[in-house]
Amino acid sequence: MTELDEDYARAGFNKSLGFGERPVLLVIDFVMAYLDPDSPLHAGVEAELKVNEKLVAAAREAGVPVIWTNVEYEPGGADGGHFYRKIAALKVFDRGSPLGAFPPSLQPAPGERIVTKQYPSAFFGTGFAETLRAMDVDCCVITGLSTSGCVRASTLDALQHGFIPLVVPEACGDRDAAVHDANIFDLRAKYADMLSVDETLAYFSRLSA
Repeated sequence: MTELDEDYARAGFNKSLGFGERPVLLVIDFVMAYLDPDSPLHAGVEAELKVNEKLVAAAREAGVPVIWTNVEYEPGGADGGHFYRKIAALKVFDRGSPLGAFPPSLQPAPGERIVTKQYPSAFFGTGFAETLRAMDVDCCVITGLSTSGCVRASTLDALQHGFIPLVVPEACGDRDAAVHDANIFDLRAKYADMLSVDETLAYFSRLSA
């Protein structure tokens, strides 16, 4: 444990929220914009893609609902507000852009929900919280992109809407490892529990049993 970890522990951070009984796997914005080397949002997240493939397969086998998010704007970003103005690269998500597509190896299955959003959080302006409540969900296992952006925003909002957020760091990615690590540290301290891939697979297996 580092000195910083010890300082946070003394202050009362890093408490565990535990597991829910009725989770969903929430895969946030794992689209070609972050995988195509020619994209301005390219993040080099091929390893994280493989982890997500494994987790999605395990969730389906266990009967855990898989919910996906993506981003789409009217061409020119009229529905993107100041967020679209702030980040020029968001134009890659204009309707019809191939960079907004899910990669071939990580595709929603028929019947799985896709939450299309214009802002970082899966919950903002989407009715997603109401959907989860209608499904009687109590927990969100969260993966995706990017850790400092839409993963962080969705994790915080999951907590604020009353769902236990469980983030899988190995299944999340960002443009820079230091940015990823800093956000995982802060999310762990204040807002969410962290699960390793093996812990997530074991959790899904218990639910299946």
